[in-house]
Amino acid sequence: MTHPICMTDGEFQFEHLPHYLSLGAGVQSSTIALMYATGELTPMPKAAIFADTQAEPVSVYEWLDWLEAQLPFPLHRVTAGSLGESELQLKVNKKTGKRYRKNLIPAFGKNDDGTKGILGRGCTRDFKIAPIRRKLRKLANIPRGCGELKIVQVIGISLDEIRRVKPSRDPWWVSRWPLIEKRISRQKCKEWMQSRGYPEPPRSACKWCPFHSNAEWRRLQVEEPKEFLEAVEFERQLQKVNEQDEVMRSVPFLHSSLKPLDQIDFRSDVERGQMLFWDDECEGMCGV
Repeated sequence: MTHPICMTDGEFQFEHLPHYLSLGAGVQSSTIALMYATGELTPMPKAAIFADTQAEPVSVYEWLDWLEAQLPFPLHRVTAGSLGESELQLKVNKKTGKRYRKNLIPAFGKNDDGTKGILGRGCTRDFKIAPIRRKLRKLANIPRGCGELKIVQVIGISLDEIRRVKPSRDPWWVSRWPLIEKRISRQKCKEWMQSRGYPEPPRSACKWCPFHSNAEWRRLQVEEPKEFLEAVEFERQLQKVNEQDEVMRSVPFLHSSLKPLDQIDFRSDVERGQMLFWDDECEGMCGV
């Protein structure tokens, strides 16, 4: 059983319950955190929780350190381990004995006939949602099998991304989206932070996320070249491990063009306005 979605300002019926902020450390969730810190949002969260895939760019970890110092409530960092290492591991099917790679990230697969597909998407579930859920249970002392509503999970989805809104997955928590309640868009978040003298947060996503737009790949290439080169090497390692996969035959790429990252001219793509847009990119749902 899930609880009703409550999104209209002034009509949220669970104000009395403890609130916990799911912090993705991007523009939206950072804005919410600072709105709580300045008293523009209430009630004050008991804590914020950041799920670390151990694959974010350095800029995100630096931003997280800065943000934590601004908050009057604790920020917990949780992890399910290294997403990158997990993606490069080969497993063995106990029944067939065949080696295979569990596709956790939504890499683009080039099939033998030249067609393209998406290989998987378990990263958000296993490395974001699951560790945050475990931490919530621990912080709020939620017993197994609890069917009673106990807490509110605050999520940083803005008005322009309302399509991403989903009901809670468990009966013991209900979701709240303050930016939607107040009809605030991602751009308005940036304006709010700028008007108060806050620096602009970096985009929060794994450095080698296949859902990057061309503009984001270019930004990484120019502003964080070390991180971009790590993404290039990760793609090579991914393809190398994939050669030993006895189940999956598609060749994985991190860009929809099915070209290696270091062979793509992102500048010309950006200049022509040919950027990729996705309904489920990391900003938003990865931070739940």
